[in-house]
Amino acid sequence: MDLKLTGKTAIVTGATAGIGLAIAQRLAAEGAIVTISGRSQDKLDAAAQTIAAHGTVHTVLADPATAEGAAKLIAAAPDADILINNLGIYEAKVFTDITDEDWHHLFEVNVVSGARLARHYFPRMLANNWGRVIFIASESALVIPQEMIHYGMTKTAQLAIARGLAEQTRGTGVTVNSVLPGPTRSEGIVEFIRSVVDNKDAPEAEREAEFFTKMRPLSLIRRLIEADEIAAHVALLASPLGAITNGASIRVEGGIVPTIA
Repeated sequence: MDLKLTGKTAIVTGATAGIGLAIAQRLAAEGAIVTISGRSQDKLDAAAQTIAAHGTVHTVLADPATAEGAAKLIAAAPDADILINNLGIYEAKVFTDITDEDWHHLFEVNVVSGARLARHYFPRMLANNWGRVIFIASESALVIPQEMIHYGMTKTAQLAIARGLAEQTRGTGVTVNSVLPGPTRSEGIVEFIRSVVDNKDAPEAEREAEFFTKMRPLSLIRRLIEADEIAAHVALLASPLGAITNGASIRVEGGIVPTIA
């Protein structure tokens, strides 16, 4: 299927690995001109090499979790047709151990980073009468995990921002949506699962099975999602073919959320 993205410009944050990298690859393969940001030049270079095999990519050494980093990214790529706010962090922590600094740090990285960029790009999209803003949230926005309540809070906040922006797009060619992945395979999630299961020395497949049985029992697929599975959904939302989906929270979480939200 031709997603009609040839020549569209896209920014993907947090794109040196995992879901962000898969999204950048998919958009580039569909003909978009992709800009990725990151804090490590080595990781940026490695990601760019991978993405370049699919299409055109530019890199910006910048961290949108800081005002300075966001300004640097905006200066390097002042206009974009598509903004994918994927940058995010998580950690498992008992609620009573979550410090004020933890709350502020996760909010700054997961929420404010995307708001900063949307504050710049969204008005330009409205002026051009076309654009896509997509927040990569999580099923944790709806089913708050008891082992990382502060993370869940930030994901719920992303849904609020996305919906509020979408309300301003009435009658335009701009859409704003959230995507809610479930646990998705990456080096980080594999280590996260190891940190929370009982049998930390079990083979990886057994740890994964224990995780879904004990900590994500509502999952219908009972497995980790692959990053390219998420990227396929995001690419459709980012394309002209995704125009009728606006102000939505798209669940790509394997059935963890039991009711329509």
